[in-house]
Parts: sequence; C-alpha cells; structure tokens
Amino acid sequence: MGHSQLEKQKTHERIVTLAAKRLREEGLEGIGVADLMKEAGLTVGGFYKHFASRDELVAEAVQSAVESWRRQMEGKGIDPADVPLEDYADGYLSVRHRDHRGEGCAYAALMADIARSGAAVRAIATEGIRKNIDSMTARMPQPGTADARRNAIIASCLMTGAVGLARVADDEEISNEILEAAKSFVKELGRGDGK
Repeated sequence: MGHSQLEKQKTHERIVTLAAKRLREEGLEGIGVADLMKEAGLTVGGFYKHFASRDELVAEAVQSAVESWRRQMEGKGIDPADVPLEDYADGYLSVRHRDHRGEGCAYAALMADIARSGAAVRAIATEGIRKNIDSMTARMPQPGTADARRNAIIASCLMTGAVGLARVADDEEISNEILEAAKSFVKELGRGDGK
C-alpha cells in the first residue's frame, strides 16, 4: 500500500472511530457530517473521498462501536474470551461505563436508534448480538447446554438494559442500585445460582 493510500486509510479509520463515539453519545440522528468532519479536522468535501453517503458512515461507525470492546481488550493483549464473567460484569455494570456512553456498549447507548434504523445497520447489530451471546454462553457454567445459552441471553439483556436504565435515572442512588442489582444477578447466573 502506497503512502497516500495508507494516509487515506488512517484518516478513514479516524473518522469512523470519532463517528462511533459521537453516535453513542448523541444517537444515530444526532450527528451531522459537517460537525463530524470539522471535529476530525477535515472539510465536508473530504467526506465524500471516504464515504458514498452518511448511511455508509453510520453503518461503519455502528460496526466499529459494536466491536470496540473486543478491540480494546486485544489492544491490551487480552483475549476477550478469557475475561471471566465476574470481571466482565464488573466492568460493564460500572459507574464508569454508565457515565462514558461514548466509549461504551453500542447496544446500551443506541438500542432504540438501531431498532429504527435501516437493514444494513440492523444486520451489523444482529451479527454483534449473535457473537455476544456466543461469548457470554462460553462464560456460563456448562457452556454447551441450553441452560447456558438461556442464561447468557438473560445476562446480556439484563446488562444492556441495566446500563440504559441507570443512564436514564436522574437519581444517582437509584442508578447505582440498578447497576449493583444487575451485577449481583449476573454473577449468580455465572455461578449457576440464578436458575
């Protein structure tokens, strides 16, 4: 790959990463191309050197957001599959995750937006859900069983919903209580206590 192509690829990735963060902060409709490009230090005209449309950018940004945790772990030299359920729950159901939506789970930040989006974004999100359920199933006791998959689905839904509700609550005590209750239940599922 030539120098100019490498620079273009890096710029493209920078735009997508920035868009993924902004989408999680402001929603799928809350980000404009002009503002995004300005924040990236680029012109609006430069946008079309990288994307055919805003929809294309949104799809790539959602893909990036869905994969961000895995990339973060791999960047630290950690195989995401090796993260025990208790550690995963502690990180996901944390005040830090609640308070930094732009760096967190795409589903907790964008669930309603993704549900109303087009087929391309929903397909990306659905594939991410499949992968998340599979990796969560592997963290459960007796990972090859129907109960493990069921509990993985329950844990995934509970965690995503809990972070979303904790963000909605304007009472920090209730918000923290939601996170702690969900964390406790997910850990029970991981020990096999939550049947």
